[in-house]
Amino acid sequence: MRRGAKRTTTGSMRHSDHPSALDQWSALLDWYERAGVCSFVADEPRDRFAETEREATRRRPDGSAASARTQPQPTARPAAAAPPAMGLPMAEHGRSDIEDARSKAASAQTLAELQALLTAYTGCGLRQTAKNLVFGNGAEDADLMLVGEAPGRDEDLSGEPFVGRSGRLLDRMLGSIGVARDAVRVTNTVPWRPPGNRTPTPAETELCLPFTMRHIELVRPRVLVCLGSPASRVLLRSDEAITRLRGRWLSVTTPNGLEIPAIAMLHPAFLLRQPGQKRWAWRDLLTLRERLAELAR
Repeated sequence: MRRGAKRTTTGSMRHSDHPSALDQWSALLDWYERAGVCSFVADEPRDRFAETEREATRRRPDGSAASARTQPQPTARPAAAAPPAMGLPMAEHGRSDIEDARSKAASAQTLAELQALLTAYTGCGLRQTAKNLVFGNGAEDADLMLVGEAPGRDEDLSGEPFVGRSGRLLDRMLGSIGVARDAVRVTNTVPWRPPGNRTPTPAETELCLPFTMRHIELVRPRVLVCLGSPASRVLLRSDEAITRLRGRWLSVTTPNGLEIPAIAMLHPAFLLRQPGQKRWAWRDLLTLRERLAELAR
């Protein structure tokens, strides 16, 4: 009897050592919240790898599939219908949705109008999971404009671009060449934070690009800085790595024909992770200072 009771007591103690199902669910929901997942927008997951592949195929002149993908792919399960306000893959958007975004962006005559249009825009699904629209800040007629990739957690909470650690580093970088942060215009290629800080898909970027280009047109900067690889790729239309692209003067041409000298630089968030790369950022800042000094003559 005592042996049986001892086994029962021991078994109970072992069972109490394991978290309950409720505790496990609570821990999972807590992890989701810390990762930035605050709401669900569909009943089925989206295959963003497939979206990216479809967009890459669409961009090829012959429309052929990538030669690197020679292995047979598993049969894709049918995707669930997305809610009306949620962004769709580029292949499902079609050119009409891109033209609609371009038409809306082109109609804005001021930055205030452009911000209002973005606030009401439902073509990009990122707005469903973001807390705030991060439109931009700084001088509206700045000679220098900086464009990053997408807002992070701090930016999403504040509604302002480049805040937190990366924003403070950016302020110091600009200050090192005698440029005040409030004297420049700062924005991103995508104005909503992607869930979990993931990279925006090509479809999401292309839908937001007309608004970014109109933002540049309305500011009419004399110099444009593309911060980080994603922003450099989409604005400079180059597939080169940021380590090869940085430090070279190129140009960005907007839809209305405005041509602006542009340079790619390493993103402050990247420099925080890779402090050894700051020497390259300093060289690029000196190059930028020289160009700004030339324009001031």
